[in-house]
Amino acid sequence: GACCIEGDSGAPLLDEEEKILNEIYKKVKPYMKKEGVSEVENQGVAVYDSEGDLTTALVNDKECVFVIKENGISKCSIEKAFLEGETDFKKPISCHLFPIRIKEYRDFDAVNYEEIKICKPACECGSKLEIPIYVFLKESLIRKYGEDWYKELLDVANLLNTN
Repeated sequence: GACCIEGDSGAPLLDEEEKILNEIYKKVKPYMKKEGVSEVENQGVAVYDSEGDLTTALVNDKECVFVIKENGISKCSIEKAFLEGETDFKKPISCHLFPIRIKEYRDFDAVNYEEIKICKPACECGSKLEIPIYVFLKESLIRKYGEDWYKELLDVANLLNTN
């Protein structure tokens, strides 16, 4: 959850995700911290950052308005509402995919790993357990691109790993 509390802007959002967040806000609100609720009431669920990208709003220009703490661990109030059956929206796809970032071009998407220091402990754990990032992010990659795309990714990865 470090990505939810560090950085210079909120989580990147798709236009349709801003609409969804506005629609489900009342269901997510009971799970949020009061500071997050205050900022949403002030700014809305989404803002444009300094680069002109649509993102979740922040509390004190630091943490996402939707971040909560449970047992000292940063978690997402949107996902908490989802897990409690309050909504069918798990969380923004950029959050679900992180540290994978998608850059959309006219004819293709670039799917890139964003190497940043806050991910180092997770990467070390993944290396120790021999779990590649595309396996760890299976659910979110399927959510974004579908089962067939993911199967093709596995086929290519297996081919590359046998050569």
